[in-house]
Formats: sequence, structure tokens, C-alpha cells
Amino acid sequence: MYRIFIIEDDPKISAILKNRMQKYGFEAACATQFRDMMPEIEAYEPHLVLLDINLPYFDGYYWCRQIRKTSSIPIIFISARAGEMDQVMAIDNGGDDYITKPIQLDLLMAKVKSILRRTYGEYAGSVPQTVSLTGTHQTELSVDGLRLDISRNELMWQEESTSLSKNELLLAQCLLEHYGKIVTREQLLEALWDDVQFVDDNTLTVNVTRLRKKLEELGLPKAVETIRGQGYKLILG
Repeated sequence: MYRIFIIEDDPKISAILKNRMQKYGFEAACATQFRDMMPEIEAYEPHLVLLDINLPYFDGYYWCRQIRKTSSIPIIFISARAGEMDQVMAIDNGGDDYITKPIQLDLLMAKVKSILRRTYGEYAGSVPQTVSLTGTHQTELSVDGLRLDISRNELMWQEESTSLSKNELLLAQCLLEHYGKIVTREQLLEALWDDVQFVDDNTLTVNVTRLRKKLEELGLPKAVETIRGQGYKLILG
């Protein structure tokens, strides 16, 4: 049974979220120690975290960074902040997805179940190998010196390397497999999420922004080109 840890300081909202998680067969617990939540998180060993941004003492961005120091568990931000920059910051600080308040519980559950399936379930895979969009098994992709090690979630350029989250890995793989060609937003959405009808467009945008930041760290600040009204294209030259 999957365990969901809820970090929300509004007791009414946290109770609603906990009840909804339990209704769908998940175990759920709510944070109580907002000054230092890491002992609670480590003791509970959750499979997924629901994380508010506005919290006592330290905000959700801070706690996301703390979790990421020791764990790659999925984190979904939940916040009343609806601005694009807030969503970008959430992804930049290590979040996997973002949903705004007032919470659409059906949408939230769809996102939770989708991420759990991709991380642990039927879409997670049992070997360090990925099936490419062309149907062949590959553990590494290489184009013009840019290398993606799928088994290690690592992107390499010249002498530099950077680790990728699951979503960043899937985006990088899709763009590399279609190198020099336009990849539509729909193709990328389908590569990242199995139920795209429940994914808002900004979620893809912030994930692309996060991958761009990783490429910039490698010395490739303009590698992902936005093709207005169509999608994205990976170009190294």
C-alpha cells in the first residue's frame, strides 16, 4: 500500500486530503512538526509527498530542497499561488508537479495515481533500461557529443555531467530521439504522463524550463528551442 505524506498547515485541508487518499486505498499521514519535519518524513518513509508552499517557519520550497538531499520521492506542490513563476520555482526546487487551490480533488487523485504508476507501478520498469519511442531498448543516447545515460539518469556534455529527475530524463530522451526536429507539446505530454487530459499546459512548461536549466549548467544555454505554436526542438549547433 502506498504511503502519502501531507504537508499542509490548514487542518481542514489536510483532513480533507488525508480522507481522500484513504478513500482511494492509500495510507496517509499529516505533518505536525512544521519547525523540523524531516524526522517525521524519514520515519514515515512515504512514497509521495503533497507539499503546500505557505507554511510556518519555512516555506515549501525549503522543505522540497531538504527532501531532495536524501530522496527522489515524487513531490506534488499544492498552493493557492497560481502564477507561472511560482510553478517554475516549485519545479526548480525539486517538485514533480503542481496543483492550485481550490483543489480539484479528482484532478489531484489523477495526478497522484499517474505519478505513482510511473515511479513504482506498471510504467516504472523493472530493469535499468528504457524502451525508446521507436520501440528499441536503449540505455544510452548520443547526439553531437550530448549523451544521455538512461540507466543512470545522467546527461553528459564534454567533461561535464548532471543528474536528471524522472521527468527531465523522459523529456531529454524524447528530444534526443527527435534531434533537429520539432517535437509537439502533445508528444511531450504523452511521453511524460499517461493521462494527459488531467495535465495542465503549464506543468509541461515548467518541466521544460527545468531541463533547460540543467542543459545550461552543462554549457548549452540555448539547446532547447521553442517553436511558437508547435512545440520544441533540440539543436546543439
